[in-house]
Formats: sequence, C-alpha cells, structure tokens
Amino acid sequence: MFRLSRLARFLLPLTVSGITLLSGCAGMTQATRGAGVADANAPVDEQQVNALYAQLDQASGQYEDALQLVRSGDQQQADQTLDKALDQLKVAAAKCGDVAGCDPQRFFSVFDHLLRLKDGSFIAGDEGDTLPDTPDAGVTGDAPSPVIQALPRAQQSVTLLRGHKLSDLIAMNGPVKAALEEWLTWLRPQLMNAYINYEYMRYEMWPAYRKADLPEAILFGILAKESGGKVHAVSRSGAAGPLQFMYSTGRRFGLGTVDGFDERFDPALSAKANAAYMDEQLKVFNDNLELTLAAYNGGEGRVRRLVDGRSISFYDPKIYFSLPAETRDYVPMVLAAAWLFLHPQRYHLKFPHVDARPGHIELQRPASLSELTVCLGEAGGKRDGWFRVLRNLNPRLNPQKAQPAGTRLNAPKVLEKAYATSCAAGHWPTLAADLHAASDPTMPASMRMRHYRVRRGDTLSGIVRRLGCSNVHTVARMNHLHPPRYAIRAGHTLKLPRCTR
Repeated sequence: MFRLSRLARFLLPLTVSGITLLSGCAGMTQATRGAGVADANAPVDEQQVNALYAQLDQASGQYEDALQLVRSGDQQQADQTLDKALDQLKVAAAKCGDVAGCDPQRFFSVFDHLLRLKDGSFIAGDEGDTLPDTPDAGVTGDAPSPVIQALPRAQQSVTLLRGHKLSDLIAMNGPVKAALEEWLTWLRPQLMNAYINYEYMRYEMWPAYRKADLPEAILFGILAKESGGKVHAVSRSGAAGPLQFMYSTGRRFGLGTVDGFDERFDPALSAKANAAYMDEQLKVFNDNLELTLAAYNGGEGRVRRLVDGRSISFYDPKIYFSLPAETRDYVPMVLAAAWLFLHPQRYHLKFPHVDARPGHIELQRPASLSELTVCLGEAGGKRDGWFRVLRNLNPRLNPQKAQPAGTRLNAPKVLEKAYATSCAAGHWPTLAADLHAASDPTMPASMRMRHYRVRRGDTLSGIVRRLGCSNVHTVARMNHLHPPRYAIRAGHTLKLPRCTR
C-alpha cells in the first residue's frame, strides 16, 4: 500500500498552493481579491478553463488506474501512475485560482469523488484503521486520509450537483425534517438495511453515478426509498428492481429482457439507466433536483405540464398540492436519506462498517444460492445470513436452482475463505442439500403445480408476492402472459408453482 510518507510529498505543496488557494478564492469578494487570484470581472478564457478541467479529468482517471494497479499487485507501475496523477492535480488546482471562469468547487468535487472510492481514500494509513468520529468524516468505512485532514473543514463533505453544493439544495424545511424523523425512528431498520445492501452493491452501482458527475448520496436516497436495496423488489404498479423502473421507462433507458432476464433487476444496469434519467430530467427542469425526483416518482410528463417551463419550486403550492400524496412524500424522503448518508453523526446515527470488498466463489460442487446461504451460516459475523447479498450480486440466477460445479458467483471477498472452509465439503453442504431436496424444483410438475383464481383488484406481481413466489416472469411464462402489463382478469385461473420465498 502507499504509505503516509509518499503522500506527504504531495499534500504539503497542494495544501499551500492548491487547496488553500481554492478555499480562499471561493470565499473572496471582488474587493478582497489580490494578486495571483483571477479578477471576477475578467473575461472568461473558455479555452484555458476547459484545458484545466481536462487535466483534472485526466488526473482523476490516472488516480483510479493507480488504485487498480495496486489491487493487481503492480506496485512499481502504481507508484509511477499515482505520482503523475497527483502532480497533475496539484498543478491544475493551483492554476485554477488564476484563470477567470475556473470553478474551484469542481476541483473539490473531484477530491470528494476520489476520497469516496472504495478501499481508496488516497490509500492512506494501514489496513484496520477506522474513520474518526467527526461529523463530516464520511460513511464509506475507508481509512482516514491526510487529504481529508488537509481540506478546509467546510469542504470535507462537499458533493456537487451541477456546480451547487448538495447541502445548499436540500432545504431543511418541514417536509424534509419530518422525513428525517421517519428515517430515524420507525424506518430506521429499513435505512440500515438499505445502507448494508447498498455497500455490497456499491462497486456495481456507484461508477455510473460517478461517470455522470451525480452525487452518490442521491443514488443512496433513491435506493433506500424505492427498494431498500432489494434487487428483486416489484411494486404493485409493476415497477421493478433496486431503483424501481417501470417497464416502459426502463426500455427507454436500455433496460430490456435478455434471455428471459429483466434487466431492471441488474444493479449495475439499473444504476446506469437511473443516472441517464436523472441527467436528462435535470436538464429539463433547469437542474432543479426536487422537481427531477418528483418526475422520477410521479412521471416527467405530469411534472413538466405543471411547471410549464417556469422557474418554480417543488414546494410552491401550485406544484406541491397538484402532485399525488405519494410524490409529495417521496421527494423529501429521498432528500432526507441522502442527507443522512452524508451526515449520519449529526443525528446520532452510525452506519455499520461493512467489509464489502468484491470477490468471487467458484463452486466446487453443485449448489443453489439457498444451499450456500445455509452452509455459510453467519460467516464473517453476519447475523442475518447471506441470502440477500448473494441474491443481489447474482440477480440472474434462480436462488432455488442448483448451479453446476465450476460456476463462478459474485460474492463479498470475505466469503471466499468461508466457502472453502464450510461449503466445499463436509457436514454443512450435505445438510444444506438435504434441506433443499425437500422442495426440489426438479420433482414432477404435477406434484408441484397449484392453481389460483384471480380476484377483482389482483395484479400478477401482487399475487406472486403474496403467495411467496420469487419470480413474476416464471409465472407469466407458465400462463402465457406478456410484459409489460401481464394483463389478468377476475375469474381467470392461473397456474402457479409451489412457491417458496
């Protein structure tokens, strides 16, 4: 790992000539600007500004390349790449204050992104370090970083949305405060579970938001409110996946059905589609985050008609009370969850540390996800077991269907050794297989089939959820029902498998 002594060569000059200059520049008025700082009235040199931003983007990419080289074991090349990236960051940051039109907050945004890279934090400190208990220390579980300590206190938790601090966009009004109370009281377990689920999927979902330059906190807020981080969640209205796309909207953003798999259930693809949707609607609503979230929940057509091209607040009575109660609740709930993601300790909230390093398990014997959950038990200290995590990371697999030996499954790295110890051979996999055989899906269909008579008000997703089936599409195929509506009518008899959750 890179040691603190290596970072010191970068941090001292950057703190003095780069970050300090940026924070000073950001807080100066025209009257107090002096030599070496761009005049606020000077003409903007777009070519020079764009060149600095290009250097910033290039340095950010090189830094991420250095992290990958560390993980692959190429220490020498990683050192060279990191030195080059940090030097370029230092030079570009220092020049920004001298160039009219250069936005220092954009540099802070990149620093914030890099600090949040999983297992990154500029690779500072030894393994096993924990974050200090400070209000803006962050929530990712990474080691404390000298970069965090070097940044001005007010900039430590900066996350931008189109050039604005996210904290400036989340108004602490009555609805958001009420939502904070809900998350901190009766919805607290859901918030914690959403955070844990997200951490295990973060390496798949966060890159799409980072690439779109969108705040990670908003991604978490949407996930927490929509599904709680359950990849296979399906709503009564037919919205599906961790970010709850309707079928038609999902198709519009590239989420189709491939080999019978609904890509709305794929966490990486759904995050990519969500980022594209947010980017599109932010442009439509002039970067108004609240209206964009309202469009995501209530439909962009409806919100667009209400706004009618005006610059208007989501909380304006003409907008707010014209939207469904669900949307009026949804927007502040997402914003409150995002705020808690950024500032948990301000609310006496401590998210659990999650060792979510990605890894793989290669099956040495046939097994289903359900069997693996049994034989893994509470490996790694996970009291509620691994079923949800394995389901989320392997969304294309039927959890009850045994996968052949040699199958490579996505799993947290902490499970690699646990699998070899508990599930490759011995008593536990035998027990798991014996329990699973009691509901073996390979038994004759006549023994497993059941029938259900549709009642008025039923939906296919509601029937599947109520009866404990795990896959809407399996039931739809059995009854020749077609997406996206899966139309059923009262009095119709459906064939169903003997469903188990």
